[in-house]
This record gives sequence, C-alpha cells and structure tokens, in this order.
Amino acid sequence: MNSQKKLLIDILHDNLAVSEEAVAEVQALLAMGGKTEFEIILERGFVREPQLAEAVSAKYDVPMVVLSGLQIPEDVLSLVEYSVLRRHRVMPFAYSPDGTNTLYVAMSDPMDITAIDDISIVTGLHVEPYISTPTDIMSAIDRYYGRNATLSVAEQYTKEREKMNQDAEDDREDEISNSPIVVIVNTMIEQAARQRASDIHVEALEDAVRVRYRIDGVLYNRVKYASQLASAIIARIKIISGMDISEKRKPQDGRATYVVDHREYDIRVSCLPTVFGEKCVLRLQVKQDFTRDKKLLGFSEDELKKFDHLLSNPHGIVLITGPTGSGKSTTMYTALSELNDESTNIVTVEDPVEANIDGINQVQVNTKADMTFANALRSILRQDPDIIMIGEIRDAETAMIAVQASITGHLVVSTLHTNSSASSITRLLDMGVDSYLIADSVVGIIAQRLVRRLCPHCKRKKLAEPNELSFMGLPANSEVPLFEPVGCQRCNQTGFTGRIGVYEILEVTPEIKYMISRKANANEIKRAAVENGMSTLRASAIRLAVEGVTSFRETLNVSFED
Repeated sequence: MNSQKKLLIDILHDNLAVSEEAVAEVQALLAMGGKTEFEIILERGFVREPQLAEAVSAKYDVPMVVLSGLQIPEDVLSLVEYSVLRRHRVMPFAYSPDGTNTLYVAMSDPMDITAIDDISIVTGLHVEPYISTPTDIMSAIDRYYGRNATLSVAEQYTKEREKMNQDAEDDREDEISNSPIVVIVNTMIEQAARQRASDIHVEALEDAVRVRYRIDGVLYNRVKYASQLASAIIARIKIISGMDISEKRKPQDGRATYVVDHREYDIRVSCLPTVFGEKCVLRLQVKQDFTRDKKLLGFSEDELKKFDHLLSNPHGIVLITGPTGSGKSTTMYTALSELNDESTNIVTVEDPVEANIDGINQVQVNTKADMTFANALRSILRQDPDIIMIGEIRDAETAMIAVQASITGHLVVSTLHTNSSASSITRLLDMGVDSYLIADSVVGIIAQRLVRRLCPHCKRKKLAEPNELSFMGLPANSEVPLFEPVGCQRCNQTGFTGRIGVYEILEVTPEIKYMISRKANANEIKRAAVENGMSTLRASAIRLAVEGVTSFRETLNVSFED
C-alpha cells in the first residue's frame, strides 16, 4: 500500500508503537470529524513526539530536522514575526543552498497548508517543509524570540499604565486580567517547561522584577521587568493558583494545572512577603514523570538487584532519604508502581498528593480537618492495607505508627530528610523510637542525590588531574579519562542536559540489626555496610564520572559530607 494512503496510526501500528485499540479509537474519532489525524494522535498521547515525527516523515516522505542542534542565521530569524511563528507553530531555519529562493521550514504537520501559505506570503519565498516535533519547534521559537517578545509586552503594559495614571500598587481585578500580564505569565510558564525547568522564581527587587529558572538543579537568570509590573504579575499568579490576591502580608500556598505542548504540568505555588514586595516560586512537575521505568533512575545492576530485593519484603520499613529536590518522590512513586497489582491493597498518605496512580488509594493530609499524618495512618491501618506509603516521617508519633505497622505485617515505604543511609537510624533514635524496634522494623534505606548529566553532544574528554585521582583513591600516576562540560545549542550552552540519580543502598543484615539494637553510631553502621558490599554516594558518583555520564565537579557536590 502507498504510504501516502496509509493512516499515520497504521504506520505507528506497523512499527509496534501503538495497539490495535489505539488504531480503532483514532479511526472512530476521525469519522466524527473536526480534527486531523495528527491532532488526534498528539492530543491522545498514544506515542511520544519523536515516534510521531518519524511516522509523519515516512508517510509524506519529508525529511526530519532537529532544531536544538542548529544555529539559525540572523537573516532567517528576521523574516517572520514571532506572533506568526507562534500561531502556526513553525520555525524557518535555513535557505536552500541551491539559490532557488526556497526557505526550509520546520513543521510538525507538513499538511498544514494555511501555515505554508502564510509563511510564503510573508517572506515571498517558496516554502519547503521539514518535520520536527512540536516541542522542538516551540523551544526554538522561545530560544530565539521569547525574551524579546515578553519584554515588548511588558514595555507595552508599562506605557499603558503610565498613560492611564494608574497607581503601581492598584490590584483591581480588571487590571490583573489585562491581556499583556496574562501573556507574560503564560509565556513564563511555557518557556520554563520547554527549558526543562523544575522551578520558576519571580522576585520583587528594589528596582526590578527578576525571573529565574532552576534547570537541572541550578538557577539561571532569564529576564528582568520594570518594578511597576511586580504587583500585577504576582496577582496573576495568585489568581491561577487559587490564592487570595488581597492578602499580601502572609505567606500563601496554591496549586494550578497547566498544559504545555500537550503535556500536563502540576504547578505548586508558594508566595512569600519580602522587603520589596512578594516573591513567588512555582514548582513545575510533569505528572507522568513521577512514575518511570526503574532502569531509567540511574541504578547500577547491583543496586537494581538490591532495590528489587528491598521491595520484595512482605513487611518492614523501606526508607528513602536525601535533601529536598534529590528525587525521593520519583523513586518512591516508581517503587509503588512496581508493587501495584490487583492483589495488593496500597494506601498512601501524602502532603500533598504529587501524582495520581491508578489502582492506589491516596490520602491527602489536611491539618485544618485534623487529618495529620498520624491520624490518617491510624485510619489506614483499619483499611486492610498490604502496603502503606507515608509521604514523609516528620515526627515521633508518625515514626512510631510506621514502626508498629511494619511489625504487624505491612510493608511501609516512606521518606526521611537525612544526608546518608546510616544517619537515618540516628534520626529515628532522636525521634524517640526504641533501638530494638528500629532493628526489627527497618529492612533497608536508600540515600540518594541527583547529578547533572553531561551533554553527549559537546562533552570533552580529559585526563584526571592529581587532586582528582587523590579524591577517587587512585595512584597519582594513573591515566584515568574524565569528561568536562563545554556547552552547545542542544544544551543551551550549559554543558549539561537532564539529571540522573546517585544511590547508596543500605540493606539491614543480621549484623546491622545487632548494631542498631545496641545503638551503634552512624559511622560504625556505615563502615559495616561498606564491608558488606554497600556502594557509598561518593563511590556511586565517581563511577558515573569515570563512565562519562557526569563531571568530576558534580561528584564533589554529591559527596561533600563524605
């Protein structure tokens, strides 16, 4: 059959990317009319964007392009306005080298004739489409035009305010809903999502509003606006996250859901009064990212076996420890997904519930209704659970209930804020849990950190220096290759792209149980665990550096306390 006549969904089915049920669903929706096949597949999320792009390329015999790896010339960037590119979701990236007045344009749907005609009319050039993913296209538009576009909107809004003689502190709702401010906040969230930011910091300074993104654990300045915009931007954020816009003296928390490029983001918002105004931090999380394949978390083969062994315990406590932002929630949700089946009753108590998992009963802490961790746990124990997940053990009462639950035949998975696996035992002792109960209940502790992955396209090999060899415990004359960050278009000149987990898994063996029961200190427990084969955070980080996954400097950040 000619590929032009084949449906996209059929091509994806032939490549084993989608099921027969997905094919039937797309055909039924197509019959109803109103949307193209491309739009239906993208919105339903049957496949990942790169797979869909490959299918489109095969169907229409159109070449593919990855914009993140290109430097687009200035004369091409000046051809079409930002608003036109954003409306059609296309990106011109080069002229044809044969001098035929042809413009190469990245598109996700090459059958979008309206977009092709508009670009051709605006530029006066013949348009030749190339296939790219929607996210790659929008990221390129943001990268080349986004900052100037939002600054232009901000400048327009400031001029309007001055013209109307409005007070900078006036927060009336008609002003807050003013479209330029809506555009600024929406664009801020969209750009952060496309740049893989985990947090957006909106800060009122003395003479400006600063916006910073945390990408792969590091804060980067992105844009500054005039100080007159502070109140309107903060108020708009409050509106979308369900806060009280009239309350400026107290801290507030809110929540919002936002869709960027067909991906749903859960946004947790915190607002804090400061000297020059309010500061807002928006934490972005793709809901699907919490439950990923355990092989993608960063475990070595040996660590993966230990992880599976811990989760196979019929009862006991499995603790996941580390500082804020170290990926504990992702590891915990991945563990629950592994354990989730029809024969198991899993109940969680969380503050807040960060991702919804089918088949798991999730309880939200609500202090106003006296639904604390401890109170919720007491009720959960009467719900015939097999596995209990506690978002965090914060106090002695919660710790004691968790211990009692594990001793009475339940598997309990929880998090704790400690720096290493061995120090978690000390923390439980400090909370007032008896040492013999800890020894009986805790079956394993996973300490973890996140390190930045080196960009595979620009990382540079070098030989380890003497001080680096010394840190790794190797002879000074060793020739050990390491890699260092450089920076390129694909990684936005940072040298890094994404993060990977570094783990320290302490299995509570009979020897460790005995040490815990006699209140051995953290160093003694750690020493015994290493002798029994535990890989420390430092050793795991060094392994990743030697393998070229991360840089030596990142290993220093992980193992500073060692």
